[in-house]
Amino acid sequence: MDPGFRRGDTGQSGAAGDLFHPLWGAMMRLLGLDPGLRHTGWGVIDVDGSRLRYVADGTIHPATDCPMAERLVELHDALAKVVAEFKPDEAAVEETFVSQNASSTLKLGLARGVALLVPALAGLAVAEYPANLIKKSIVGAGHAEKAQVQMMVRHLLPGCLLQSADAADALAVAICHAHHAATRRVWSAAVGSTQAAR
Repeated sequence: MDPGFRRGDTGQSGAAGDLFHPLWGAMMRLLGLDPGLRHTGWGVIDVDGSRLRYVADGTIHPATDCPMAERLVELHDALAKVVAEFKPDEAAVEETFVSQNASSTLKLGLARGVALLVPALAGLAVAEYPANLIKKSIVGAGHAEKAQVQMMVRHLLPGCLLQSADAADALAVAICHAHHAATRRVWSAAVGSTQAAR
């Protein structure tokens, strides 16, 4: 299945391991995923110190006229192609929003399970973030509208193509992970230094 590739200019001059940065330790490539059974958005960015670079985004549209199991296989295979193509170092997935429609929530949960599984099978660390935290990280407000999120994604990632609203959300997930993972690494390093000094 075509994962809907849209590629940008990463501006890279070498492999990820060629550069050292005190915040991350090395340039990192992150995959953000906005799972859905009808539309799953994905976005890839590079994190170079405090700088973010757009790499690619896309949207996966599993067939809606197939049995559930086949739709999940399609989603799995398309996401596996994305991981194989772009070779991210870590991944992040938006957490499921629990709606009043139990059936819709269950179906979304199935797609989210595949989104968590594929990068994990590739040996990647996979983080999860609630939608409100993602919006707050990008826009500064946890209840921001989709248009506001898309505007800020375009601002933070010049040249991004944004194939769809789902792809924009996926890039927002990746940006959120970049911010929070960097903070956790700095915190862990500080705690490690304190413990070593004792």
